[in-house]
Amino acid sequence: MIIGLSIILVLVLLLPFTKVVERNLEVFLFIMGILSVLVSKSLDWNLIEEALLHPINITLAVLVAGLLFRWFQGPIEKGILGLSKAIPYRMFIALFVIILGFISSVITAIIAAIILVAVVSVLKMDRKSEISLVVLACFAIGMGAVLTPIGEPLSTIVVSKLDESFFYLLKSIGVYVIPGVIAFGVLAAFMVKSRDESAAILAKNEVATASDLEETKKKEQNEVENETPYQKETYTEIIIRSLKIYLFVMALTFLGAGFQPFIDKFLLGLHPLVMYWINIISAILDNATLAAAEVSPVMNESTIQALLLGLIISGGMLIPGNIPNIISAGKLKITSLEYARIAFPIGLISMVLFFIVIVIVG
Repeated sequence: MIIGLSIILVLVLLLPFTKVVERNLEVFLFIMGILSVLVSKSLDWNLIEEALLHPINITLAVLVAGLLFRWFQGPIEKGILGLSKAIPYRMFIALFVIILGFISSVITAIIAAIILVAVVSVLKMDRKSEISLVVLACFAIGMGAVLTPIGEPLSTIVVSKLDESFFYLLKSIGVYVIPGVIAFGVLAAFMVKSRDESAAILAKNEVATASDLEETKKKEQNEVENETPYQKETYTEIIIRSLKIYLFVMALTFLGAGFQPFIDKFLLGLHPLVMYWINIISAILDNATLAAAEVSPVMNESTIQALLLGLIISGGMLIPGNIPNIISAGKLKITSLEYARIAFPIGLISMVLFFIVIVIVG
């Protein structure tokens, strides 16, 4: 059994990097989840019922939030652009990242990532500032979304497996997460260039004539006044994304149950601080998958806190680590190398700082 689960774990870690699996990740994880519960002989009607019911809340949240954003996308984007001009630019950047991080726990990390992409498109930043803002916002979203079980699959799985209340994660790791989200917002304000600096860089890169620049300004003005710069999602896209989330969470439920014997044998006896650093592999695998495999009701509070913090921080270090990273990088054409150059060092420093805090508090 352990050998079979080990093979499945290796497949789950490696195959998502292939193009075929990457395009059909939800189906792949569902198949792996079914295989894991068959190998561990943990498939029963109670588990099937659990897998069918637990994805409902986050799926409905994704569907409703997607529809609301589609209906009110234009006014939201114009309001954000106006607000960015009404207050100091760096303050706006900090507040945007912080607020987006916190509300992701209500509107879901997926919708927060879609809003992030839309706002970045409106602000028209230079490339480095754009990637820096996306990276830091993804860190903030990845942390803030775990505060409620509807924020992202990781929190849904953890609350479900531990059979805890809606605000369990807020009470358990909120003392670490809330300052972390604020810190990423403040850091974004310093890393993003000012509006004038970005405009100057863009102007140099465009190498445009005076007439071309004038035409560009007119076009940008028309975009602000008459239309939204970010193309609306279709109803079909919104529904398909919601169904994929349902299948994704169902797959993680099966994976969590299937890997329970593996967890009992190799992980439960480890020190919480060791678990913290082991979970840096969340940088290359969606952290919800790892949470599904690791979290167990018999773990004590400090172990759960350590492994969750390791997952949610390192999940922002590379594109595959979390759903917001994947959505934002895909829609803004950010390559893995571009993302990693900024995200990996920030994530590593954050891991060290949080480790120090955990040691002191613990």
